[in-house]
Amino acid sequence: MDNRQARRMMERMGMNMNEIKEVKEVVIVTRDKEIHLDKPSVYEIKVKEARVFQITAEQITEKATDVPKFTEEDVSLVMTSASVSKERAVTALEEANGDIALAILRLKP
Repeated sequence: MDNRQARRMMERMGMNMNEIKEVKEVVIVTRDKEIHLDKPSVYEIKVKEARVFQITAEQITEKATDVPKFTEEDVSLVMTSASVSKERAVTALEEANGDIALAILRLKP
C-alpha cells in the first residue's frame, strides 16, 4: 500500500493526518527526567474528538531531574500536625530528608 492509498483509507475511517512543519524540539517531562527529541518529525492524527501525535526524532537525549523528596501534601500535613508555618515545615522536611514523622517530632516541643 503506497502513501496515497494509506491516506485515502484513513480519510474513509474519519482520520486526518497532517505534518506539523518546522518543529525544532519536543520535550517530554516526567517526574524524574526530561526527554529531549531534537529535529523531530511530528504528525498530528485527528480521529473524531481525539488528537494523537506521532513523533520520530534524529537525536534523543535524556536528562535526570531532581525529584523532590516530599510533596505539598507532606508540607501541609507537617504544618497542621506541628502547628508551624510553611517555611518551618519545609525546613524540617528538608532536614529530615523527607521523613514526615521525623520532621513532626523535631518540631514538637
